[in-house]
Amino acid sequence: MSRPRVRVPRKIKKGDTVTIKTLIAHKMETGVRRNKKTGKLIPRKIINSFEAKIDGKTVFKAALHPAVSSNPYISFAISPKKSGKIDFVWTEDGGKTFTKSAKFTVA
Repeated sequence: MSRPRVRVPRKIKKGDTVTIKTLIAHKMETGVRRNKKTGKLIPRKIINSFEAKIDGKTVFKAALHPAVSSNPYISFAISPKKSGKIDFVWTEDGGKTFTKSAKFTVA
């Protein structure tokens, strides 16, 4: 569970805008569902934030809420001026983080 996947073009033409696509395998448990056997509430456990940084500078940030479906898909556009590395961080309730990185070249 909680496997992040990202799609970042390896080569980006200078001045172009590209779409970055991300997906993380996660149940996004809302905390309102009950265990069928015990009847007890299943504790809330969601990805509550997502952030993308290029060379340490935030380029996209999102807050996620219980209404977001399982396996959240996030896409956004960037127009980098120089080559670099983009780091992705998904943060779960309780502070656990999931990370992924990708390098790209601007030519």
